[in-house]
Amino acid sequence: MNTPGERASRPDFAHFLRIPTRWMDNDVYGHVNNVVYYSYFDTVINKYLIDEGGLDFARDAVVGIAVETHCNFRKSLQFPDVIDAGLRVGRLGNSSVRYEIGLFREGEDAAAALGHFVHVFVDRASQTPVPIPAPIRAALERLR
Repeated sequence: MNTPGERASRPDFAHFLRIPTRWMDNDVYGHVNNVVYYSYFDTVINKYLIDEGGLDFARDAVVGIAVETHCNFRKSLQFPDVIDAGLRVGRLGNSSVRYEIGLFREGEDAAAALGHFVHVFVDRASQTPVPIPAPIRAALERLR
């Protein structure tokens, strides 16, 4: 995923989260600023981990640390668009996962943006990689 000519559509993704854009997401050019796309990525991923994997980001001994992010912009999004953030797992390792994300304008089948986000799961105290906790791994397996 995320090659310059790649196309993705809704059926390519296993899970969706609706995210309304906010007035403050727009930049001076009248479209969603590029850094906000990464916020949408983070939102769909962490909401899924909390709801489906039981993640307690405040207290869990094991947490996911972002080690790589990427985004290919296809079309501009702007307020007041509603975004359907699609999520799938591209690679699932012992201590890491590569999420693949498509951002779709409501009612459109072609992705406005395609990206990926890699988490390495680490022991919170030592920051050393550890195996992905079983409940989170089970939730991630459902996205493959």
